[in-house]
Amino acid sequence: MMKVKKVLVSGHFNILHPGHLRLLRFAKNCGTHLIVAIYSDKISGEAAHVPEKLRLEGLESNSWVNEAFIINESITDVIDRIRPDIVVKGKEHENSYNAELAALESYGGQLLFSSGETIFSSLDLLRKEFYDPLDKTVINLPDDYFFRHDILPNRLKEILENFQKLKVCVIGDFIADEYITCQPLGMSQEDPTIVVTPIDSTRFIGGAGIVAAHGAGLGAEVHFISITGLDSTREFAKNELEKAGVNSYLIGDDSRPTTLKQRFRSKGKTLLRVSHLHQNAINIKLQDQVFEQVESVINQCNLLIFSDFNYGCLPQPLVDRIINLANSKGVMMAADSQSSSQMGDISRFHSMSLITPTEREARLATRNHEDGLVIMAEKLRQMSSANNVLLKLGEEGLLIHANIENGEEWLTDRIGALNSSPKDVAGAGDSLLIASALTLASGGNIWEAALMGSLAAAIQVSRVGNTPLKASEFLYELEGK
Repeated sequence: MMKVKKVLVSGHFNILHPGHLRLLRFAKNCGTHLIVAIYSDKISGEAAHVPEKLRLEGLESNSWVNEAFIINESITDVIDRIRPDIVVKGKEHENSYNAELAALESYGGQLLFSSGETIFSSLDLLRKEFYDPLDKTVINLPDDYFFRHDILPNRLKEILENFQKLKVCVIGDFIADEYITCQPLGMSQEDPTIVVTPIDSTRFIGGAGIVAAHGAGLGAEVHFISITGLDSTREFAKNELEKAGVNSYLIGDDSRPTTLKQRFRSKGKTLLRVSHLHQNAINIKLQDQVFEQVESVINQCNLLIFSDFNYGCLPQPLVDRIINLANSKGVMMAADSQSSSQMGDISRFHSMSLITPTEREARLATRNHEDGLVIMAEKLRQMSSANNVLLKLGEEGLLIHANIENGEEWLTDRIGALNSSPKDVAGAGDSLLIASALTLASGGNIWEAALMGSLAAAIQVSRVGNTPLKASEFLYELEGK
């Protein structure tokens, strides 16, 4: 077992500026457990421009810091108490008197000086993409669509409020998405390869997990059922789903890893994607466990959503059993089946109130590469016995193939992409699925559902990584109508 190597940094830390970040990163690389001691308001005196609680929160949120606390004692007393292997100070202190040195030498500790490397241009940019508030100017709601379908903003706000009355079951593949920020070093001298060094990483809930988290963020009570490996990524999933307010039932399978997708990024661009996953179907025993979990919550639910990524969580026999159960209970169903290769068939989720394939997924299911979108959407509807089809067209927006008057008439319409400046299109389909399905389950019609789904996608692509949607984001956009 690897020995824990403790590194200590101390200071006031009023504002975490790039100099602090460089120092913290250097300190973290010196050991395995980074401890930050923050001088209290009392000790700092006039040097404390920010209250100690806020300074502590800032350090605790930093991904390199393992432990942070307020101190009301001298730094030498702290060193005597926790006995770090290394203390790191800024380079500017190297030629000054350092009280820490004698305390460290008493037991063989080290004092190091560094200001770290200046490599934060990429990191600052990516963190801005992750955490900056939504740019409200890039989303444009379609006035002509509102007029054509007699949609009123107040009606959409009412539907949004009704999300809080819904109980939803989401079933599908959990995915963890990791964004790894890299600093480019240059071109390899041995071969024409770009060389980078990773400097930070951020993980998000993905796959069916983010569908569930979106639902909870929009106010619904959500039960999420999935298969994971027995690994650290599973623990990340449990913790993050709990933070998102999702009731999760993660069934462990020791034959597979929890699906992890990594994106290596630099200066706002993705350089490489690496996926850690197995695509084999879960065995009969695990299928029975999933079905038992569905049985335990189905009586409470108004809506059941299949969020399928074709990684083996939803074999056809299990899908058929769940559909039959939901039909017997009168529970509305919606489905999305994402196909990253030639695998995947959205039509296998039959008798749904709503399916949301991309054009490519629809053509794979229908084996139709010649016909126009409307004819293909109708063929897919017939194959799947779906009530409504929302065909995702990427930057071209959405085609709606809608069931009117119990299937006696079929109408088609389009909504263009509502966000003119997307930052990260990953996750757009997941947000569209949950928002449009919640709208239908709340009594909205398909035109309202398509609009709410499109708005959800527009909000989602305004940031990098999957952040659960919030009702307040919808209300902000609708207030302008």
